[in-house]
Amino acid sequence: MTAPVGAMNGNALQTLMLDVEGTKLAVTRQGTGPALVCLHAIGHGARDFVRLGERLGQRCTIIAIDFPGHGGSPKEAIAPEPARYVELLSGVVDALGLKRFALLGNSIGGAAALRYAAAHPERVSALVLCNTGGLQKVGLLAKLYCGAMARFFAKGARGERSFARKYRRYYERTVLTGAKSAWRREEIIADAYKCAPLLEAAWLSFSKPSADIRHLPKTLQCPVLYAWAKDDRAIAWSRSKRAALSAPNATVALLPGGHAAFLEAPEAFDAALTAFFDRID
Repeated sequence: MTAPVGAMNGNALQTLMLDVEGTKLAVTRQGTGPALVCLHAIGHGARDFVRLGERLGQRCTIIAIDFPGHGGSPKEAIAPEPARYVELLSGVVDALGLKRFALLGNSIGGAAALRYAAAHPERVSALVLCNTGGLQKVGLLAKLYCGAMARFFAKGARGERSFARKYRRYYERTVLTGAKSAWRREEIIADAYKCAPLLEAAWLSFSKPSADIRHLPKTLQCPVLYAWAKDDRAIAWSRSKRAALSAPNATVALLPGGHAAFLEAPEAFDAALTAFFDRID
């Protein structure tokens, strides 16, 4: 990791509002040292990374983006897709003056991070991918599953009363299943109806041919850590690993959890991330 950013007061959390690509984005910054830019899953937000900043803020500066409609960022009319998130990421790092930095992405955020790293090898020093979308074939079964999930979230977008209960069950049983992620899980569940339209649109996009980015890992020039929550049913490592391992310099850590090991198994995730950074440093 390279490119230190400005020093801050210990691990204090700073929030910025940036005008980027025709929209406003809330961006948090925490810690000191080299920059690690973090991209969240759909329906989540920069809050996903606040405890990572508390734990590792003495080693690096955690910079986390709230994509439109998440956290402190207002929604926009443009659909939430990885290509759009790449545009927003580009604007944020330029606005912050980051010349070279590490990237961490989860789910749709991982797909955006992978796309950016492949397109800008001169700027990304390391890539950490957590249950990244786009690395498995977009075949008939995937399209059927994405369609079913989109219909589920459409119920929330319409405000159906039963959606809140079903959304809670979905998160508790499938997405953030561990006790250590309960603090964040409850926050996400509380935003169920707010994020339902974003989730519906995102799941529809996952079934498009453009969502398939299995060709990109082999083009990467930076070291890659796949820090994968091994119990993920939707983005399973078994269906993603062939494309993932085509990256020339890849490290794999299969960790406890349903979708985001940095929330569900923080100690194991920190150990894998620290060992990865020690090796590449």
